[in-house]
Amino acid sequence: MAAAREQAADRPRRAAGLDRALAAITEVPAAVLLALEIVVLFAGVVSRYVFHAPLTWSDELASILFLWLAMLGAVIALRRGEHMRLTALAALLPASPRALLETVAALVVVIFVALVLLPAHRYVVEEWAILTPAMALHNSLRAAAIEVGSALMMAIALARLAERASAAQAAAALVIVAAVAAALVLARPALLALGHYNLVVFFVALVALAIAIGVPIAFAFGVATLSYLALMTRVPLVVVIGRMDEGMSHLILLAVPLFVFLGLLVEMTGLARAMVDFLAALVGHVRGGLACVLLGAMYLVSGISGSKAADMAAVAPVLFPEMKRRGAPPGELVALLAAAAAMSETIPPSIVLLTIGSVTGISIAALFNGGLVPAAVLALALMALARWRSRGEDLSGVTRATPRQVARAFVVALPALLLPVVIRAAVVDGVATATEVSTIGVVYAALAGLALYRRFEWRRLYPMLVDTAALSGAILLIIGTATAMAWALTQSGFSVRLAAFMAGLPGGRAGFLAASILAFAVLGSVLEGIPAVVLFGPLLFPVSRALHIHDVHYAMVVILAMGIGLFAPPFGVGFYAACAIGRVAPEAAMIRIWPYLGALLLALILVAAAPWLSIGFL
Repeated sequence: MAAAREQAADRPRRAAGLDRALAAITEVPAAVLLALEIVVLFAGVVSRYVFHAPLTWSDELASILFLWLAMLGAVIALRRGEHMRLTALAALLPASPRALLETVAALVVVIFVALVLLPAHRYVVEEWAILTPAMALHNSLRAAAIEVGSALMMAIALARLAERASAAQAAAALVIVAAVAAALVLARPALLALGHYNLVVFFVALVALAIAIGVPIAFAFGVATLSYLALMTRVPLVVVIGRMDEGMSHLILLAVPLFVFLGLLVEMTGLARAMVDFLAALVGHVRGGLACVLLGAMYLVSGISGSKAADMAAVAPVLFPEMKRRGAPPGELVALLAAAAAMSETIPPSIVLLTIGSVTGISIAALFNGGLVPAAVLALALMALARWRSRGEDLSGVTRATPRQVARAFVVALPALLLPVVIRAAVVDGVATATEVSTIGVVYAALAGLALYRRFEWRRLYPMLVDTAALSGAILLIIGTATAMAWALTQSGFSVRLAAFMAGLPGGRAGFLAASILAFAVLGSVLEGIPAVVLFGPLLFPVSRALHIHDVHYAMVVILAMGIGLFAPPFGVGFYAACAIGRVAPEAAMIRIWPYLGALLLALILVAAAPWLSIGFL
């Protein structure tokens, strides 16, 4: 008995040791891959634009490195528990049931990866016959990233189960998952008889159940897709791997990790602080001025990092102390911060814009050009409300900056202010692609930090590379599994039925836009932004085109609606991220955020009703 207890106590230690080993073999290669990605892409840019001698192999090598970076990043995100998931429902439960649900969620991850391993190996074998055009390398060298990443995720998921779940919890979780699987298998004849209505079981009920118990969204999509194809069709599961590869390997998405890293550089090198200081010197002395500074700063820095949490973390610590000194309640500040982040979803170079362009084929330059004015409309609505709510602000002791101080702050901030302008202008004017501009931005920010602001913390460079890989991997795995799920829905004929239903809504274009706003607000709250866009974008954009709604206009409407949902309590995870950054209990901010969300909704209705706000400058 004593030996058994000692063995049980030793199991978490062994799992922790395995976890550290997995961290060592994934984080260092991911950081190196990201650094190589930046070097290869920047070398391609210099060769093309400076020496007028394009490197024919640079994009191809970058694409190979990119899939490895994405899969290793997904592995790191799984080890760190950073994959996007819904935790609000599980958090309401007592400790024991919550622990059981977490064990079930971890087991679902194990099952998904186990189902993927064999098809991933077959996919690697099939890709061996394909040679890359420029470097004549076997495509299996790239495709193997999915197999290796899946194997590593399996090891991590099993280590998590061994480390955190007791034997009783693991057994109970296995019984629950087996019962659900057996029920689906036994119900197969009845589900087949339902025809297209069986989609509700797999892609609504099963996905909703998985997300509700805390399964990461990427894995919930993957399990539902694999279950549907295995039970309801004769499609080989290797097709799922192909669709995941297709979704994760789109050339536009190469910009995702680079913009994420650029956002971290902007904060680390002091560029974000310089922007905020200039805006504070300009209008910080007026009533509600710091609220306007916060909104303006979010407008400038938002979208660069790919992470709303990173955007908020770059702005809030600079402004919150002084705003609190002026009498603003902490809950009010967090509410404003969350609303500002929701407002800025369409500001380029937003990762959501890059994603929606990759899955719908809309021009990235057009999306970048069309996103500025709608966000400005929402920002003005928030500014008006924030100034009214700041009418009791204490301005005693606040001195107005002199013209000389404003001018000095502007000169200091000018290199920082030029960065977002150059990025957006270069893509919109067709000077460079989003991927090329992201590499230029990384080099520019690094040089500005080293030479101008004299602030470059070398010790933070490696953690920033790893953090970038983890966030990028979490985003790209969602895109991969959502692409596979969208393909399955399309093959089932669901997209045709959905198009017919949406096109038949009363009110024509106005009714369709209203339904889209409602749907994406809900989806943004439950699924977060990128999964909702990847899954439903390809299905609904053909409907909007049939109703003669401009692609860019519709993109702005659905992205902004999704952003409102993302920061709307009780499910919107963006709201809880804002609370964590502001160090405020959610209940203190929850009641204060609704007026701001209302202002955003009214401004969104204006954007939806006036297409020229989105397409007037195309």
